Amino acid sequence: MAGGVCGAGLVKGLQKTPFQVLGGATNTVSADFGIGTGLAAEIIGTFVLVYVVYSATDAKRKARDSHVPVLAPLPIGLAVFVVHLATIPITGCGINPARSFGPAALWNHQQAWDDQWIFWVGPFIGATLAAAYHQFVIRALPLGSHFLFPTMSMSGSMSISGRKLETKLSG
Repeated sequence: MAGGVCGAGLVKGLQKTPFQVLGGATNTVSADFGIGTGLAAEIIGTFVLVYVVYSATDAKRKARDSHVPVLAPLPIGLAVFVVHLATIPITGCGINPARSFGPAALWNHQQAWDDQWIFWVGPFIGATLAAAYHQFVIRALPLGSHFLFPTMSMSGSMSISGRKLETKLSG
């Protein structure tokens, strides 16, 4: 949050007239769209960005493709570009609560705060869905795979051991 406020403060200090004319660069839902559309745009935009980041930097993918660490910024940058193209007309492209909070805090007009919740709830839901999708759908291990389970003894010491996870289907 401090970074968003400091960034908006720099813009306000260095470009006072454009800051005032452009409403402090605050994010709001466009009058052409409803609140539900704005929330959906933030959820989908954040989902796309976080999913691409997870996919481009996946440790399993790095092990298979040695060029991945070098090329990871390319799909991430492309995702940021595409998400901005899609959401700027709707919400001004929040997809980051700090980026939305900083200008709203410095502009401090009621309009800046009316839709602020969308720029917190949307990215939280989108990022959570992307993380869950990546972990439980994309990286899902087949049944019978080995998992590491933490165990704690009565003395309070913790150990991690590999055990086979087995499922029994009743039929």
